[in-house]
Amino acid sequence: MRHLSRTAPILALTAFCAVAAPVSGRAQAPAPSAPPAAADPVVARVDSTDIRLSDVQGAIQSLPPEYRAMPPQMLYPALVDQLVDRKAVALLATRQGLDKDPQVQRQMARAAEEALQSALFHREIGPQVSDAAVRARYDHDIAGKTGAPEVHARHILVASEADAKAIIAELKKGGDFAAIAKARSTDPGAAQGGDLGWFKQGDMLPEFSEAAFALKPGQVSDKPVQTRYGWHVIKVEERRTAPTPTFEQARDDLRNTMVQEAAQKLLTTARAGVKVEKFNLDGMMPRATDGAEPPPAPAK
Repeated sequence: MRHLSRTAPILALTAFCAVAAPVSGRAQAPAPSAPPAAADPVVARVDSTDIRLSDVQGAIQSLPPEYRAMPPQMLYPALVDQLVDRKAVALLATRQGLDKDPQVQRQMARAAEEALQSALFHREIGPQVSDAAVRARYDHDIAGKTGAPEVHARHILVASEADAKAIIAELKKGGDFAAIAKARSTDPGAAQGGDLGWFKQGDMLPEFSEAAFALKPGQVSDKPVQTRYGWHVIKVEERRTAPTPTFEQARDDLRNTMVQEAAQKLLTTARAGVKVEKFNLDGMMPRATDGAEPPPAPAK
């Protein structure tokens, strides 16, 4: 991620979407319901707890792709042993009463909530972000459309306005922008001469983008630009209209956008169906004055 890129604005939605992260990759079918016992044989038993074929298959799906590709005769015995170990340890913890521990119960409740959220995401959002759905969205929103304006820019980042003004004065005397960036910029891209590559207006912080897109090719900002990172001197190298991406180039970003949109709708629906009460961190009901601006100090 670029140093100047805008961060996601809705932390709650980000956390909500994280539960359904697998949906945002290649389209996946919703998790199938458990098969009947006859089609789901017991592959191991730990005391009276059965481990079934579906448990092993579920464990396989959680593995990285390179392990899922291993031959079943190698994979299944190891996973069965792993599941046996997990059951044995869980039973030992239960016998020792840890399942009654309040902290453990809260963790178990959170795990159950996450499982329910994940199942709902796969059922509700999965069909909305299938390859066919993403393709239709691409054809409607992107294909054949003119690309957005882009600039190719460099910048020099320093801590103070005075330092930035001194650099601008040096550049006006013929100083080399890339060389000064390498020597004096505090940005991680200093080693590349401050090169930010091509970017669209919404890709960077608003104040930075506004200044960059106001410049012509070869032009340097005549005054420093302040952002939360410090003071910037900006040079625009080139301008262009971005080429229209192919479906393959746009697919992953487009799918992620569609997941975010569908998640927001699902979150709104979920919120609308429940009654929400909020309390202070001490558990007390908030008063009408909580969060209000303090009254002005009396005049002396």
